[in-house]
Amino acid sequence: MSKYRKKPVEIEATRWHRNGDHPQDNTHKVTPVKGTPFNSEGKVVRYYRHPSVDDHKHCEYCDEQMRDHGWIDTPQGGHTVCPGDWIITELPGQGEGQYYPCKPETFEATYEKVE
Repeated sequence: MSKYRKKPVEIEATRWHRNGDHPQDNTHKVTPVKGTPFNSEGKVVRYYRHPSVDDHKHCEYCDEQMRDHGWIDTPQGGHTVCPGDWIITELPGQGEGQYYPCKPETFEATYEKVE
């Protein structure tokens, strides 16, 4: 049986913890007439919202409340982003301009930093 090694692929990635963490999110402070100021929604990682999921429900992956999560639209329909997930940016020739979340343990097992 032949052995194969995964070809090295360079990616860009950013660790996400809360709204506005991704450098392409371009969030800004919103001051409502009544209420507390808040950051606008990110352009890459949006606020997690689902009509059938209570904001206070705990995530099955990380056990944090769903209100602390983000959402990324992808060609496959989209993915939930847990606090601490890595956001992978596809480079030219690999689906340029697309973003995908990656769990920390998968990221660490798959990628090494390029010096």
